[in-house]
Amino acid sequence: MIGLVLAAGAGRRLRPYTDSLPKALVPVGPAGIEDGPTVLDLTLANFAEIGLTEAAIIVGYRKEAVYERKEALERRYGLKLTLIDNDRAEDWNNAYSLWCGRDALRDGVILANGDTVHPVSVERTLLAARGDGKKIILAVDTVKKLADEEMKVVVDPGKGVQKITKLMEPAEATGEYIGVTLIEGEAAPELADALRTVWESDPQQFYEHGYQELVNRGFRIDVAPIGDVPWVEIDNHDDLARGREIACRY
Repeated sequence: MIGLVLAAGAGRRLRPYTDSLPKALVPVGPAGIEDGPTVLDLTLANFAEIGLTEAAIIVGYRKEAVYERKEALERRYGLKLTLIDNDRAEDWNNAYSLWCGRDALRDGVILANGDTVHPVSVERTLLAARGDGKKIILAVDTVKKLADEEMKVVVDPGKGVQKITKLMEPAEATGEYIGVTLIEGEAAPELADALRTVWESDPQQFYEHGYQELVNRGFRIDVAPIGDVPWVEIDNHDDLARGREIACRY
């Protein structure tokens, strides 16, 4: 199993940081310290802590900044890194981005969005949930009070995920998908095909629509509740302030 990070996004709501950096490289250390840790740093550190030795990073917008840091990141975290180019990162959404990493999926991956600040307990929870034929396991927050913007999931205890979308009444949801997934290698072909179906129908769709496509085809997707742990998806400057608050606890 390897790590996989989606780090191709532009994060335009985080300007001026993202004028020259992809969102995954925006500093999440104390405000004003521009060479502090990034979401990518925190995620790679989590991968190393659970014993992974390899990771792939899907890059696109301002990808040269990741290429420039590749060797330093490998030394810092003891990981062999492979960079995968997304040639449509500035035009298309992340269903296509994850599809670009379809070959890496064959090894089995822990997938992490490049804008999710979260503790290593999330990865440990996913690893502990493996087995019993589970092929895809989503890390889900069942504690947080939900609103309209969250990627919400409905879970049937006997059948797994039934629905994953932002377009749902919060009261209907079991919880929020936090952007971290364990994907077993045997699920790779079916997931890649679902992702292709999704981005070919609409290049602006999220990779979570690929998960929904799988569910619609009768594929079981499971969840692992992460408990009451601090995490945040960084989309804007308020989120960044929250991410810095959380990151300093690690």
